[in-house]
Amino acid sequence: HYSGLEEAVYRNIQACKELAQTTRTAYGPNGMNKMVINHLEKLFVTNDAATILRELEVQHPAAKMLVMASHMQEQEVGDGTNFVLVFAGVLLELAEDLLRMGLSVSEASYSLITVIEGYEKACKKALEILPDLVCCSAKNLRDVEEVASLLYTSVMSKQYGNERFLAKLIAQACVSILPDSGHFNVDNIRVCKIVGAGISASSVLHGMVFKKETEGDVTSVKDAKIAVYSCPFDGMITETKGTVLIKNAEELMNFSKGEENLMDLQVKAIADSGANVVVTGGKVADMALHYANKYNLMLVRLNSKWDLRRLCKTVGATALPRLTPPTLEEMGHCNSVYLSEVGDTQVVVFKHEKEDGAISTILIRGSTDNLMDDIERAVDDGVNTFKVLTRDKRLVPGGGATEIELAKQITSYGETCPGLDQYAIKKFAEAFEAIPRALAENSGVKANEVISKLYALHQEGKKNVGFDIEAEAAAVKDMLEAGVLDTYLGKFWGIKLATNAAVTVLRVDQIIMAKPAGGPKPPSGKKDWDEDQND
Repeated sequence: HYSGLEEAVYRNIQACKELAQTTRTAYGPNGMNKMVINHLEKLFVTNDAATILRELEVQHPAAKMLVMASHMQEQEVGDGTNFVLVFAGVLLELAEDLLRMGLSVSEASYSLITVIEGYEKACKKALEILPDLVCCSAKNLRDVEEVASLLYTSVMSKQYGNERFLAKLIAQACVSILPDSGHFNVDNIRVCKIVGAGISASSVLHGMVFKKETEGDVTSVKDAKIAVYSCPFDGMITETKGTVLIKNAEELMNFSKGEENLMDLQVKAIADSGANVVVTGGKVADMALHYANKYNLMLVRLNSKWDLRRLCKTVGATALPRLTPPTLEEMGHCNSVYLSEVGDTQVVVFKHEKEDGAISTILIRGSTDNLMDDIERAVDDGVNTFKVLTRDKRLVPGGGATEIELAKQITSYGETCPGLDQYAIKKFAEAFEAIPRALAENSGVKANEVISKLYALHQEGKKNVGFDIEAEAAAVKDMLEAGVLDTYLGKFWGIKLATNAAVTVLRVDQIIMAKPAGGPKPPSGKKDWDEDQND
């Protein structure tokens, strides 16, 4: 029999444990895929925790705290969302064990506070120890081979088997657009997915690729000078309605001729300014298309204003709101614009030959849309890892090596603490075992055997030894030599956010839903139904 306080806490913990268990089996390269069907009945097949959580509509308020923590990790680091969930879930599970053991003889609230204080102390200690576990740093972020080797672990967890090929593609794209200032923008790596061929047919292009066809007859332009319009490529339409009274055939001819001449002059002015490619954000009128063909202008129509903005950024153009001839400053430039066919899909390519272009596009090929979506998520994680490395080049060993070392050192720290919170500190250390345990279980290996081997080697001072995911038995190896590395910032924020989420859930003793009170509804229709009739 539990007190009301404990009962509420247990219910919250139970909800969080169930959520963490869902993503735990998806952890690591051998993690199982989840088939998620969202509220729009769209199907997702993935083992990416961020996507699973985004598409699941988590209702329980306590479980939502974990979801928010993993979203924060996604925004801060862009990877490691599953680490946050698994770690926070285990922290809560072990807190429940402590409460059931009856950590304190007095009030339940006192024992909860003891657990919370212990977790906070242990978290602070873990973040102090973490810099000592750094095994290497990125030396040169402009070397494609080195960058590919650093992105390898991040991509491997999503696309096991294709990680070397994809890591190389992502590295080429990222290095080619890394500015001299070092401020890397994730949005500058675009992804274009085209069904067909296989993953190995994917490639990187400097510039942008759109799944569109050109509007006119011109399909290829070298040394392109680009005029970009955010308005339709059409004659001006007056804001008010005008009525024209035409009395004879001659007036009718002159009327349409006047419109044609005006359009001719507008398109000719654009061509005379030196522009040979026109990109428009609206519809293209037939008459305007005729004159564009007459003056050899290549016409591309982009429906998305985001695409229009990104193209302007890529080619250095200014989007004009009206069909006025562009000045030299307003025009964009790129080496070539051409219509190409990838598989049976028509694409327009804006190609920048120079290496330091503003935007790179990774062209993904694959047999199904679901497969390509999953590759896109792996690319996103790889690009985010590169961004993290531009902020902090430090790396820690992966494969559970960092976690076991932290568990070992925090257990020793717990031994030195005199108060009751030492139990919570030791449980915090034990929670780190969940990461190598999840990796081992998802690989079909006995987890206890792996963890005991890791502890034995870490006691000898071999800090970089982690679980060997490729061995068939419970084997371990040096992660630094194997090239399995995690970013320092990813681990730092993961531990911090998971602990914060777990502690927040433990601090909640009541969930109060603000809903309208029950009772009969007021009759609708009559406005003053409660007014006194005699007034």
